[in-house]
Amino acid sequence: MTRTQRLLSLVQILRARRHPVTGQRLAEEMSVSLRTVYRDIATLQAQGADIRGEAGIGYILRPGFVLPPLMFNEQELDALMLGMRWVAQQPDASLAQAALDVLSKAEAVLPSAVAGRLFKTPLFAASSQSRGAYGFDAKCLRDAIWLETKIRLVYVSEKSVETERTVWPLGIGYFEDMEILAAWCETRRDFRHFLLNRIQSLVLLDADFKNQGGWLLAKWRGSRLDVVP
Repeated sequence: MTRTQRLLSLVQILRARRHPVTGQRLAEEMSVSLRTVYRDIATLQAQGADIRGEAGIGYILRPGFVLPPLMFNEQELDALMLGMRWVAQQPDASLAQAALDVLSKAEAVLPSAVAGRLFKTPLFAASSQSRGAYGFDAKCLRDAIWLETKIRLVYVSEKSVETERTVWPLGIGYFEDMEILAAWCETRRDFRHFLLNRIQSLVLLDADFKNQGGWLLAKWRGSRLDVVP
């Protein structure tokens, strides 16, 4: 493990702890000496990490510290490029553009050698079929999920039957050949899945379901549902 990778691992371990962790415990988890842990903590503190504590008592990392991008290792760079290449092919135009923007920003801030490794990643993502753009603003739907705002959507079934639903959007699932909205449907009083390419239009309503999205999403994860036909 390089020193850079060791510092990154130390930050990740501290971020995962809500309570102080002793230097000895850190040394055991990282398979290094206690002296190395003390030296690495001092290095991180010099870089701006707000690590509180002292030897023999324990250390805790206060929120807000971000490591410089050069901390990406080769596997992380491969994962980043593969993920962005996949997202860039999705029908959600604003999300696809965001993926390209992420790569542009990464190229601008990464050291040239690291950026070169990123863009030479020989891993590619391909969709099994070409899918057209949605009939609605996908960002509007994602905003509704984050804001826990109800939406009214016009949905066309497999048999071309058009219905209007008021739903509580909980999440979006991206699959090889489809994207699905998971939602609580007020009409059915139950969870339902809607294919995004069958949603003809949607509008945000002046009504929300604040503080309910979390437990509803957890309950949905335990259910087994089919797509609305």
